[in-house]
Amino acid sequence: MRSFRTLIAAGMFSTLAAPAMAEGPPAVMTSIKPVHSLVSSVMQGVSEPGLIVEGAASPHSYALKPSQAAKLSKATHVFWIGHELEAFLEKPIETVAAQAHTVGLLDVDGIQTHEFREGGAFDAHDHDDDHDHDHDHDHDEQEHAHEHAEEGHEEHDHDENHAELKEADHADHADHDEHDGHHHDGVDPHIWLDPVNAIAMVRKIADVLSADDPANADRYAANAAATIAELEKLVDEVSAELAPLHDTQYVVFHDAYRYFEERFGLHAAGSITISPEITPGAERIHEIRDRVKHLGATCVFAEPQFEPRLISVVLEGSNAKSGTIDPLGAGLADGPDLYFNLIRNMAASMRDCLS
Repeated sequence: MRSFRTLIAAGMFSTLAAPAMAEGPPAVMTSIKPVHSLVSSVMQGVSEPGLIVEGAASPHSYALKPSQAAKLSKATHVFWIGHELEAFLEKPIETVAAQAHTVGLLDVDGIQTHEFREGGAFDAHDHDDDHDHDHDHDHDEQEHAHEHAEEGHEEHDHDENHAELKEADHADHADHDEHDGHHHDGVDPHIWLDPVNAIAMVRKIADVLSADDPANADRYAANAAATIAELEKLVDEVSAELAPLHDTQYVVFHDAYRYFEERFGLHAAGSITISPEITPGAERIHEIRDRVKHLGATCVFAEPQFEPRLISVVLEGSNAKSGTIDPLGAGLADGPDLYFNLIRNMAASMRDCLS
C-alpha cells in the first residue's frame, strides 16, 4: 500500500467528493485521544467521532495512514489542537479535509495559554504569571525571541555505570542544535492538561456542532453542560489531592505539563529534553542530574510514548525515584470517560511518586 504522501503526490484525493451535511449527524474526526474524549462527551446520543492518533502513538512523530486520510476526506468536522502540536495534520487538513469545518482548539476563546520554558533546568521566573496570558487570537502576531546561551559544565568522570551517557555524547551536536537553532519557544500547545481549558474546549465544540447540526443542538447543549459540571468537580478533586505536594520538586521527560502544574500548584525542576523528537546530549543529562541532586528532587517522570533510556543516568547519585505520567491516555479506553481518567491518573502518579 502506498503511503499517504505518495497518494497526495499522485493527486488521488483530488476527485473525492466534498463532505455534506445534508442528512444525518456530522461526520467528525479528532486528532488525539483527549480531544476525542471531549468531543465524544458532547456527541453522546448523537454519533461517535473518529480518532486519528490511536493507542500509545504520539502526535509529535505520527504519520497519517491512507485509511485515515480516506476518513478525513469524508469528514464534515475536524477538531484538533493546532499545527503547534499535530504538525503532521496541517497538510492533510488543507488538502484532504479542505471542505470540512476545522476547529483548532488552541485558538478558541477562553483558553489560557502558557509559553514553553527555556532550558533543561527551569528557572524560578518560569512560573511567573506575567509570562502567561488568556488567549485572544493574537499570539501568532507576537514575536518570541528567546535566546538561550549554553554555559560550560565541568567534565564528569565516566565509569562502567555511564555507558548510556557515553552514548549520549554522540547526540551532543543535535542537542546544541536544539538550543541554538530549534528553540522550543512560543505557545505551549498542551492546553488540555488544564481542565479549566477543557471547559472552554467543550463550550466551543458544542457551539460549533449546534450551529452546524441544529436538529441535535439541544442534545449537544445538555451534554456540554453535564460535562462542564463534571470538569468543575474534577478541578476541585485534584486540587485537594495535590495540595500537599506544592513544594515538592521533580523532573519530567519533556516540557509538556506546565498547564497541569500551573492549575494545581506543582513545580517541575526541569525536563530531560525540550523536544521529544531530539535525543538529549550528555551536557543536558549532566545539567539535569546536577539539578536533581542540588534540589533534592523526589521523582523523575518518564512517559509511555517515549521510553527514555537515560532516566537511570539522571537518577544516579540521588535519592529520587522514577515514575511515569501519561499526558495522552495511551493505555486508557477511548471515549467520554478517558479525559477524566487521564487527569486522575496523572494526579495519582504524581502523588505516588512525590509523596
